[in-house]
Amino acid sequence: MKERNEGYVINVSSIAGTQVYPGGGIYCASKHAVDAITRTLRLELVSTKINVTSIDPGMVETEFSVVRFYGDKDKADAVYKGIQPLEGKDIAELIVFTASRRPHVNIANMLVLPTNQAAVHMVHRE
Repeated sequence: MKERNEGYVINVSSIAGTQVYPGGGIYCASKHAVDAITRTLRLELVSTKINVTSIDPGMVETEFSVVRFYGDKDKADAVYKGIQPLEGKDIAELIVFTASRRPHVNIANMLVLPTNQAAVHMVHRE
């Protein structure tokens, strides 16, 4: 990218990169690191035509909850009960959208939430 002086770096992080919650210390710290790396890289590449973006989703239904709850699928499913979470394809569409902007347009970051999520710890469930 640097040789060509063009391109896109798109990091997919999490709302946990800017907000924290009880029990999320390690996860939140790793996502804060992604945020710091992304912002630093944007500063370091400002004299180039390389765009640097962070996409930070809220609740996305993935296998992450199953891993987080050590294989307990019922506990993992409870995370999304009563809410329509984002899906992987929602995030994939945002990646394509970001990468298809004209070269002079840099989307620095995108916080993406399901409609009924206002913060990492605030969700309205039906």
